[in-house]
Amino acid sequence: MTGIAELDGAIRATEYWVDDLRQRLGWHDRSRSLTVLLAALHGVRDSLPRNEAIFLGAQLPPLLRGLYYEGWHPGPHAAGKSRAALLDRIHDSVHRDPGVDAEQVAHAVFALLAARLPPAELEDAKAATPATLHGLWPS
Repeated sequence: MTGIAELDGAIRATEYWVDDLRQRLGWHDRSRSLTVLLAALHGVRDSLPRNEAIFLGAQLPPLLRGLYYEGWHPGPHAAGKSRAALLDRIHDSVHRDPGVDAEQVAHAVFALLAARLPPAELEDAKAATPATLHGLWPS
């Protein structure tokens, strides 16, 4: 690690999220797991109203939070509100690798969020998610 306690803690917290997702997917590749996690988080972020996207981002570990906000331009993202748009974004992030099931990744990321978000924020995020994405949340 870096020897800087705050930075090392931020790295560890992000690694926990990546490793959790990697295990949910049954993958060994941490880099690919991070790539699809970010693609899915960006898709979710762009599907939410501005304030809810900010509240969701505030719940992420610091390093992951920075990556979540990278390239974000708050405003309407109508294209990001569809299930197909989210799945395409995930699949595009891995160069349309036929070995990656974007639907499986989306379900795993939503399950990860459900497991790691505080209950109140989880309910707010679920409620703010467009109806086309509701089926991705664990029941």
